[in-house]
Amino acid sequence: MIAPLLSEVKIEDEFWSPYISLVQNIMIPYQWKILNDEVENAAPSHSIENYRIAAKESEGEYYGAVFQDTDLAKWLEAAAYSLSLRPDEELEKQADDAIELIGRAQQADGYLDTYYTIKERQNRWTNLYEGHELYTAGHLIEAAVAYYEATGKRKLLDIMCRTADLICRLFGRNEGQMDGVPGHPEIELALVRLYYATQEERYLEQAKYFIDARGSSPNYFARELENPSFHHIFPEFAHLGYNNVQAHMPVRSQKTADGHAVRALYLYSAMADVGYECQDETLIEACRELFDNIAQRQMFITGSVGAAADGECFTCDYDLPNNYNYSETCASVALALFSLRMMQIERNGKYADVFERALYNTVLGGMALSGKEFFYVNPLETVPEHLQANRTLHHVLPERRPWLGVACCPPNIARTLTSLAKYIYAVDDSAVYINLFVSNKAELKLGNKTVDLQMKTRYPYEDEVIIKIGNPQDAAFALAIREPGWGRIRSLIINGSSSKPKRRDGYIMIDTLPSSDSTIQVSFDMEPVFVRAHPRVRADVGKLAIARGPLVYCLEEADNGKNLGSLMVSAKTALKAEFDPALLNGTVVITADAERLTEEEWDGKLYRYGLSENRTVPYKIRAIPYCLWNNRGIGEMLVWIHQK
Repeated sequence: MIAPLLSEVKIEDEFWSPYISLVQNIMIPYQWKILNDEVENAAPSHSIENYRIAAKESEGEYYGAVFQDTDLAKWLEAAAYSLSLRPDEELEKQADDAIELIGRAQQADGYLDTYYTIKERQNRWTNLYEGHELYTAGHLIEAAVAYYEATGKRKLLDIMCRTADLICRLFGRNEGQMDGVPGHPEIELALVRLYYATQEERYLEQAKYFIDARGSSPNYFARELENPSFHHIFPEFAHLGYNNVQAHMPVRSQKTADGHAVRALYLYSAMADVGYECQDETLIEACRELFDNIAQRQMFITGSVGAAADGECFTCDYDLPNNYNYSETCASVALALFSLRMMQIERNGKYADVFERALYNTVLGGMALSGKEFFYVNPLETVPEHLQANRTLHHVLPERRPWLGVACCPPNIARTLTSLAKYIYAVDDSAVYINLFVSNKAELKLGNKTVDLQMKTRYPYEDEVIIKIGNPQDAAFALAIREPGWGRIRSLIINGSSSKPKRRDGYIMIDTLPSSDSTIQVSFDMEPVFVRAHPRVRADVGKLAIARGPLVYCLEEADNGKNLGSLMVSAKTALKAEFDPALLNGTVVITADAERLTEEEWDGKLYRYGLSENRTVPYKIRAIPYCLWNNRGIGEMLVWIHQK
């Protein structure tokens, strides 16, 4: 099962199109200026200049993180997806010029990494634990494949094939090779994409080697770390050991998500790819267990993952704090990638539920409506004074920043939103699966036949989806419409006649369409609801969250005043949803009657003894979608509300 090409799906959606246009018109040009250090009051990137220095076209010192090259790589990938959606001569020229520069910076043997070319030439391939050489190569390979698919131009693809061939020669278990794996997974899934683009089996075999060798005994990283000449690039992470680099055990033995969240999820994505392509059921079974562990015990309600700042990592089941969680934007992007692959393998709606939750909440929340400010960390509760005064919360910011010193997240958002069409459909020779409800027009290939499909909806703000199918070639296929985990499909009408839904694995199955051209109307039960967390999630015991469809809601100081923690709401309170066209570019707000604890009776005391009742006053709360918070200035924010 595959996703259609981006050029085969034209998104024209009231909710998503403004975000995609924002990326194309604002974010990609803005990030190009960032890469060239042309934006005042933003952390410098120096990425383009690093390539110039490596190509001996400029003089100076390397600047940035060891993986700074990936800022440009992910920008190129987003640019490629944007070009798949619409022509843009200026953008294509910028990308072509950047690709030419990358080619000039490549070394004679195919090596490509400006940090080691400029700063530590003698230490190439000596620090797989932290050096990020294979991670950087992976993102450049992904950009190369995307640009080739978008434009047909092979320049970057050929550059990265030379780098990939070098990696294939260097790493393995044959005589003269290094039996090592990357500390930050990424090359694995990139090599699979390169295999798809070139059909060169050696790239798939190399990806499989990196997966099979990880966590094996003797552990490669022990040899690096025990070497007296080894030096930590990131000494602050030195104590994290093998879990942080996903080498604590062989991948097939892993049952729970552990270690650095982004590294883990990139690895799981590659495991799913290789398991499917190599028909390795042991890898796929490991992916099933890891996915279920994440989705049912280690995922925040907003679709974010990674509870701890120390190591940016998963911790343990049900450890889901609200005010000091890490929840890196990139981790939600990676979770969406992993979930998409599992859906394509297993065709179960639970996987699409997760990538929908991540996309609508944390991925969108990582970017301001301006397209020029970004979150790295995505908390579920903020009190700005606490963030300023409490150093244990230093990783949580009260507002988005124009750029980030470690800038992996902004270009990750850009490449995700411009490739959104990958998530809408999955297709094989006998079925079309609808996973996201996004207005679009698509030409979908089923074997040697083509089906025209049009979807119109105001989802997630309204509850109806209309699907029109044109089938002039009379292709025989089944249609599967996802029934979201957050609520059931209320009605299904096929060509004007009500139909009883036939449910299977999270989808409504229509095995036989009654005519060559069909119209299907689907209505969802999309009333706003309260949500409770499992009792073992200690941070949320006695609290309620608000959700409507795929959107999680939050309270902001701008609507509800300060000290949001003093608000209490009854689970029996009615929730009212109403579209406000003037708020935050137009959104559905939810209001409800609540109570607020008063402070008058405290008389300056910190504690009160005895059984005196709390005094409250009536209050009406107003909630907005979590993805839109912090677009009206700095203030408190709260997802989980005390239950009365």
